[in-house]
Amino acid sequence: MARPQARFVCQQCAAVYPKWTGRCDSCGAWNSLIEELPREELPGGISKRTRDRRGGRSLGFVGLTGPSMLPPRRQTGIAELDRVCGGGFVPGSAILVGGDPGIGKSTLLLQAAAAIAPPIEEGSAKLKARPATAAYITGEEAIDQVRLRAERLGVAASPVLLAAASNVRDIIASLDREDAPDLVVVDSIQTMYLDTLDSAPGTVSQVRAAAQEMIRLAKRRGFVLVLVGHVTKEGVIAGPRVLEHMVDTVLYFEGERGHQFRILRAVKNRFGATDEIGVFEMSDRGLVEVPNPSALFLAGRPAPGQHESGVAGENESAGSSGGQISGSAVFAGMEGTRPVLIEVQALVAPAVLGTPRRAVVGWDGTRLAMITRLAIPNHGSKKPPNSVSPKRGCRSSEGRGAKQPSREKLRQRQSAI
Repeated sequence: MARPQARFVCQQCAAVYPKWTGRCDSCGAWNSLIEELPREELPGGISKRTRDRRGGRSLGFVGLTGPSMLPPRRQTGIAELDRVCGGGFVPGSAILVGGDPGIGKSTLLLQAAAAIAPPIEEGSAKLKARPATAAYITGEEAIDQVRLRAERLGVAASPVLLAAASNVRDIIASLDREDAPDLVVVDSIQTMYLDTLDSAPGTVSQVRAAAQEMIRLAKRRGFVLVLVGHVTKEGVIAGPRVLEHMVDTVLYFEGERGHQFRILRAVKNRFGATDEIGVFEMSDRGLVEVPNPSALFLAGRPAPGQHESGVAGENESAGSSGGQISGSAVFAGMEGTRPVLIEVQALVAPAVLGTPRRAVVGWDGTRLAMITRLAIPNHGSKKPPNSVSPKRGCRSSEGRGAKQPSREKLRQRQSAI
């Protein structure tokens, strides 16, 4: 029997080539082609049924309106996570969570699993309905490592079903039952594999096939499936782009590793809005939700009419009035259904060279160039061009957030100018 011909599949766009090339012609990625051996025939699939001339079954079409038998959304108890998901998890849905390594994906999902499956108190009355259950399946860590994290988070007493597995066939055999868990977390999808495929785990074929099998089971059994996805150096989820099309919701964890604040953003949601964000703070007890981000971003900012200690009255001598601070402004933006107040700081200094420098942190540089181009002609000043260095971020009286120069140093620079 002849050996099946090998093919080379791009790990970025899933394009197939008969031989290896250094650059993918479809997406332009370099060194992204990996050799894979296709299966000769799908067991019990369409290739065998094509010989049967009876054909398939006729579909029973229904209208757009009709009785809905979907159960209500399942609340996790974490308000910021429920907000991003549109009010809670929808039974039978598939959610993909991506983010940089160490950003807090596994921590948040373990907390959500423990919140859905609360500990049952001893001596309590008999429950009328089956309590909610959650399963956490890890393919990257050992059982003891997950237990250590649960002890640190204080959720070790929660009846979460824990398992370490990577074989999709074993996972499906364990979950395909009537009393399936209400929430299943798979960490991560890049470590899962099907033994019917010859490619290595993490390749396009394995990721697509493993996700498809588990999503089909979640739809049939009605449990919530959460898949953790790795990201590439460009910040996108590793694997085929079709993975984001297969799931119902795609969530991204954003934030800098040096700071303790994280933002959970929805880029796709079939059951809610895609412009909602959730703000969390990383602490020694896990991720803590921040219900009022405006108070966080404006922490340490003096109220109108007040001054910081040691610099009282300097604002008036610098030409400001009404208790306002030079080089600082508050911007009100809408993130989903709630407004968020953010402080924007700017430092303007004369240009030493002929060409002024425009530096920006946390903002789009092209947008800054457009705003400064519109503001300079309307300013009415005949002074030479200045160098502008705006910065957007949160302030904190305890030194949290981005490192920013103090107001006293800013005023000293302005007085020197």
